[in-house]
Amino acid sequence: MFLEIVTPEKNVFSGEVSLIQLPGVDGSFEILNNHAPIVSLLERGNIKIRNIDGDEKFFEIDGGVVELYKNKVIVLAEMNY
Repeated sequence: MFLEIVTPEKNVFSGEVSLIQLPGVDGSFEILNNHAPIVSLLERGNIKIRNIDGDEKFFEIDGGVVELYKNKVIVLAEMNY
């Protein structure tokens, strides 16, 4: 699935991933390929992504929103650099 992590300042990440773990306001949750469409608020915490090769990356956010539709995930996030 394709993931974009965007802040008001810049595009933080863009690429194909196999897993995304997000800090939802009601608790952490994961998105895998072919997940049902979703829109959710995010709270302060870490986004964990696993790319197709199995490498993992982490991004710390202060909150935001995630939208998933047809294997395209867009995270609009607030981040302090």
